[in-house]
Amino acid sequence: MRRREFITFVGFSAVAWPIGALAQQTSKIWRVGILETTSETLNAPNVNAFRRGLRELGYVEGQNLVIEYRSGEGRIERFPDLAVELVRLKVDVVVTRGTPAALAAKNATTTIPIVMAAIGEPVGTGMVGSLAQPGGNVTGLSAFVGELAAKRIEIMREIVPKISRMAMIDNMGNTSVPPQWDDMKRATLTFGIQPLLYDVRKPEDIGAAFEAAVAQQVDALAVGNDGILISSRLRVVELAAKHHLPAIYATR
Repeated sequence: MRRREFITFVGFSAVAWPIGALAQQTSKIWRVGILETTSETLNAPNVNAFRRGLRELGYVEGQNLVIEYRSGEGRIERFPDLAVELVRLKVDVVVTRGTPAALAAKNATTTIPIVMAAIGEPVGTGMVGSLAQPGGNVTGLSAFVGELAAKRIEIMREIVPKISRMAMIDNMGNTSVPPQWDDMKRATLTFGIQPLLYDVRKPEDIGAAFEAAVAQQVDALAVGNDGILISSRLRVVELAAKHHLPAIYATR
């Protein structure tokens, strides 16, 4: 399937091909590869919406559609092998979310279309040539996380006016995160707030990050949306509540 056959992609809810040209080709079994940050169980609302969107366009699992779901389960080092696996399965398109997954897919294939459901900085990370003309085999949506990182500081100051120390919890191994940290530092220093960073590279680092935040008397937290934190989101929320730490999140 060529990239031009894509009409539009909205969030994670619908991938659309020209219905008349493709959906009626019942002899063809279309294979959609999904490279995700979290398990299919945790990601059920998004995946179910995705399936509904495809079904409305005439693509039904068990008839003319196979969905190959692969997840890093919060460990970005798994993405390269999972991306290669999807390529070996000869999927017609790869749908990704997050910078590490998208980069792994791009490194695995230059011919299979890749649709990013969300990515932090597509140009800065080298995923696309430009927003207007992405080039290559990659397209999709950007969350522009850099600009939002600074905005979250402003929102937190309105909620907790007397902030003197604010920490960011995120995975600095994710190439989209260091620019967010730079933006946060600039924003906090503008307001006279001391910025702190807790780098979580694996789920086991999350508990230690919260212990450090308490020990260093952090007033508020900015929690990133790297796959490690998303896959452990229930634990993150529970720890913030346990330690009475006001937190603002990059994702629900």
